Amino acid sequence: MPAAGAGVRSFGELDPVGLAVLLARYGLQIERVALGESIPGSYWGEPEAGLIGDRLYVRADTPVHSVLHEACHYVCMTAERRTGLDTDAGGDFAEENAVCYLQIALADHVPEVGRARMLRDMDAWGYTFRLGSASAWFTEDAADAHRTLVDWGLLEPGGRPTFRCR
Repeated sequence: MPAAGAGVRSFGELDPVGLAVLLARYGLQIERVALGESIPGSYWGEPEAGLIGDRLYVRADTPVHSVLHEACHYVCMTAERRTGLDTDAGGDFAEENAVCYLQIALADHVPEVGRARMLRDMDAWGYTFRLGSASAWFTEDAADAHRTLVDWGLLEPGGRPTFRCR
């Protein structure tokens, strides 16, 4: 993973209200952690976001893509798994693809981010897709992830989020 500040948009660069409002639609609350403090529930370690129950832990240097990725794990998992959620979101390959797809779709609903920025940041951070980039995957190879999200009631067929959890 690149060092924080490697051209990837961080939580501290945003007006946090828009992101908090979006995540609240899913029942998630953002908990801010002071710089230098450990991020509770961070699976990959700092500066990645942490997830425990319905709390998403972030610092100013947490990448926005990480915030949305962890939030989308919460949205995509079953209610039973959300009940015991602590750090490791788990899930299978199909769910991970759905999470990545949804984080890209939700980026358009975050002021100061948007889909194009999310795709660039995912590539810069080192997400890997078999077509070589997040953009190529999203536009050319993610029909299965889109279909999964529609089947789970998380996206409308046209791609608009339903703002419900699985």
